[in-house]
Amino acid sequence: MESTDHFAVEIAPGIAWQPLGDNWLALSTLPLVILVGVTGVGKSTTLALLEADKPPLCQLPDRRGLADLLITKVQREAGEPIRPVTDRAERFDYTRRYREKNPGGLAQALAQLWIDPDRWPQPLCFDGLRGADEVGYAAEYLPAARFAVLDAPDVVRVERLLGRKDRFDRFSTPSRMEGKSARPGTDRLGINVPGADAIFSPEELAGLAALVDEEGTTIEELRAKISIVVAERQNYDPTAAILTLSRLAVDRTIVIDTTRFSPAEAATRIREVLVLGNQKR
Repeated sequence: MESTDHFAVEIAPGIAWQPLGDNWLALSTLPLVILVGVTGVGKSTTLALLEADKPPLCQLPDRRGLADLLITKVQREAGEPIRPVTDRAERFDYTRRYREKNPGGLAQALAQLWIDPDRWPQPLCFDGLRGADEVGYAAEYLPAARFAVLDAPDVVRVERLLGRKDRFDRFSTPSRMEGKSARPGTDRLGINVPGADAIFSPEELAGLAALVDEEGTTIEELRAKISIVVAERQNYDPTAAILTLSRLAVDRTIVIDTTRFSPAEAATRIREVLVLGNQKR
């Protein structure tokens, strides 16, 4: 496995790209629970329940935090000013550039981490991986890891994004996405997001357009949330990720439809199957 250069030593208290003590453990050897899923499938709510349970799942710095480090690495290598990147379109672009040299994406970075077990007691959890390349890499290079895939239809994800009002859900540059213009149908609805018609049916788009003005939802907010979902699908295909895990790690994977199971039910299943079930092996 190709190693990431150590552009940082300790990336968080007790977590580094190399062991900083005799008792430090390679994350690649540990029975880590990895959440897999794109934005809006319910990972955050489920994780909060897992952290509140006893014993809690100890959550490592999440995908957003790890991606921030990798974005800084790409900026440094390109001679760009080091700056925070919050716009989703820009972040997709930076992580795509990272994957050009590191095909395993964030899974490749995760597999190279070491932890101080005194600061990070097991069981451990990471939120999360996306797409076939990342989960495929993790299945091979994190052989003790177990995967909880949370899934939901794209239209439901847009509705959830509208409801959660997360400041991070910004997508100010839809023109970065593939495609030059939307089809006339989406333009007529006022959505006009390139690629949306390839993911959503006309009925789904009409239903989303009808949400404008409900509870203060603006057309700009709707376009931004649809843009996030479209861009994620262009970068990380949830179906391909599930198929990859079913092929490479079927005995280490569960798939949960979060439209059928509540966050509490999802958390219970993850704990019973992936945490307690693993401890009994």
